[in-house]
Amino acid sequence: MDAASGGAGAPVSDATPATTASAATTAPPTPAVPQLVQPPAKRRRRRSLALDLTLLGVVGAVLVAAVFAAWGVIEREFYSPSAFVERYVGLLADGRASDALAMPGVAVNSSDLEDAGLPPTASDALLRSAALAAIDDVRVTSEETDGDITRVTVAYTARGYEGSTTFSVERDGSVGPAPTWRFAKSPLAVMNLTVTGSMSFDVNGFQVDKRQVSPDGMDADPLAPVAMLVFSPGLYSVSVDTAISSTPGVAVLSDSPFHAIPIEVEAQATKQFVDVVQHRVEEFLTECATQQVLQPTACPFGYFVQDRIDDTPTWSIVTQPTVAVEPEGAGWRILPAEAVAHLDVDIRSIFDGRVRPLSEDVPFIVKGTITVQPDGSASIVVTGPDTQ
Repeated sequence: MDAASGGAGAPVSDATPATTASAATTAPPTPAVPQLVQPPAKRRRRRSLALDLTLLGVVGAVLVAAVFAAWGVIEREFYSPSAFVERYVGLLADGRASDALAMPGVAVNSSDLEDAGLPPTASDALLRSAALAAIDDVRVTSEETDGDITRVTVAYTARGYEGSTTFSVERDGSVGPAPTWRFAKSPLAVMNLTVTGSMSFDVNGFQVDKRQVSPDGMDADPLAPVAMLVFSPGLYSVSVDTAISSTPGVAVLSDSPFHAIPIEVEAQATKQFVDVVQHRVEEFLTECATQQVLQPTACPFGYFVQDRIDDTPTWSIVTQPTVAVEPEGAGWRILPAEAVAHLDVDIRSIFDGRVRPLSEDVPFIVKGTITVQPDGSASIVVTGPDTQ
């Protein structure tokens, strides 16, 4: 049993070294080349990182583009010439006159006006909120650049009147990356206003006296136009509304920057004023009729005879004149009107001494002047056709 085990086991024990030796002699073993095998999880992580970086780059590019686009929108809305002009007109629409006047390029001085051929003494009395009219529906319709000047046209509605104004704008520096602008030509204009029949008038409900805005002060010529600065755009309604005179008003649209706007307003006497003048004239003539002379002193009627009078003359007013007035400078004049007085007197002839009664209607003409005092009262002087 041991022999069998030993016999059976011997070949196995001997064969193994022999086979190994033979393999070693005929085919030496090839050195193993190490291979770097990447785990699948790590490869997926690297592909994910690359994709993330690509996506971040795309997102970054989109964000940069969005920033530039947003800045373009912001610049157009807040820092462009159109935005600058629209803000100015918007301030006028909101009644913020002082803020509009403070915008770059709006305010002017006397030399600016003189260089433009405008009155250098133009008053700034109307550059206030109380003298502004309503403006709405403001919109920019065009923007054109010509060298350093950009012309912006704005359309609007002023108390129902459609209008448009073109403004000249130029660069005025920058604040950080944002450009700033100013008006190359002031948007103000000059209203040359002539008002007859009154030294005071209203502009959009704001009361003005010629003596307050004229450079001549209290010596202001009633017929001379007064120059006043106004905003463009702006609707200005000029009217007179006093106890003496009134007018339905004249409206003018200031739509051309740095131009002169001539306006003429002729006030008409109120019925109340005419009634007062009529009453005063009748009183005056009635008083004249109390003078018992042939030629009443400072009166528009009288009678001349070559003979002598035998008693005191008696006058009466048969027909009072119908008074009409019209403006004359700061005052008024009474238009010539017909009237009739009646004279009763006894006449003694210088030839034969006979006395004859005289009863005769004496037609005459009444006219006069009316001076309006600074306190609003009126001084009426009635004269005849040859009385100065």
